[in-house]
Amino acid sequence: MGSRLLNIQRRAAEHGRLRTGYTQGNRPMRSATWVVTSHSEEHVRTAAELWGGEPEAWKPLNSTIEQWRVITKASSIEALITPGDPLNQYNEMWSAGGCQRRCDGETELLSRQPCLCLRRFGEEWHQQKKGTVCSATSRLNVMLPDLSGMGMWRAETHSFYAASEWGGMVDMVLAGTDGRGFVPVTLRIEPRQVVREGQTKKFPVVVVELRGVTPRQALAGPMTAAVALNPAAGSQAVAAIEAPRPDYLAEAEGALTSDDVRDVWRKARAAGHVDPKGSDDLSKDLMAIAERKDAEAEPVEAELEPEGGWPAVAQVPTP
Repeated sequence: MGSRLLNIQRRAAEHGRLRTGYTQGNRPMRSATWVVTSHSEEHVRTAAELWGGEPEAWKPLNSTIEQWRVITKASSIEALITPGDPLNQYNEMWSAGGCQRRCDGETELLSRQPCLCLRRFGEEWHQQKKGTVCSATSRLNVMLPDLSGMGMWRAETHSFYAASEWGGMVDMVLAGTDGRGFVPVTLRIEPRQVVREGQTKKFPVVVVELRGVTPRQALAGPMTAAVALNPAAGSQAVAAIEAPRPDYLAEAEGALTSDDVRDVWRKARAAGHVDPKGSDDLSKDLMAIAERKDAEAEPVEAELEPEGGWPAVAQVPTP
């Protein structure tokens, strides 16, 4: 392997964004389905083929650089969490002049002051009107395995509720994988609602959930890339490894006859634990036990038979 610059953090290129909203003119709109944006027309057209929607040229607000986007018809998409820590979270406030505040929940990092929103509005600061307080901003870098390119896609949400759920989910996965290996997930836009002061508020929340694997498998350690790309096949393989094989030899030893031993072999064959042709070691051991059972049965039958054989049955004359 070649060398790397040690003073530069290595990261994959960003191919585009996964959004839960779009702009209609200058008006922001929420979307119940994923919006895929990228500088690459190819990526966006492929996303449209996979998840529906019409690709179109598009410019973000306050930008003169043209990009591409598609408002898909999919509320769920498949993705991979990649090695490392894929999640960044801050409370942020943006304006046309850029980022005005970036807070870790305790300290506003640009001014190095204690959290301004918390100091002004208290623990329920996130319920204040948008624009007067920071937004809980979560950015999750994922790979989309069905799109071309080995780069990353950034899913971003400003939901206060998603912030805690994303952090909890990613931290549990990292606890099991130590930031090594890929993890298959589904990114799903889920409609939610809350009732505050007698009024019902509806909003979308992006949910990150395991795809095709159980928590046991996700927390057992790093997965191979093959398992992450095809979790259904990987789950079957893991299940086969985790399920203990019955002790067929002990069961055969406890059998009464050779026919019972052959029944044990048939059970092992049905479970896929022996070669149907009987050429594997387990089959050979079971056949040896069956032969021994036959040999042990012969003297018993001989002992029951009188020396010289059984006498002929006398014919009783018919009166």
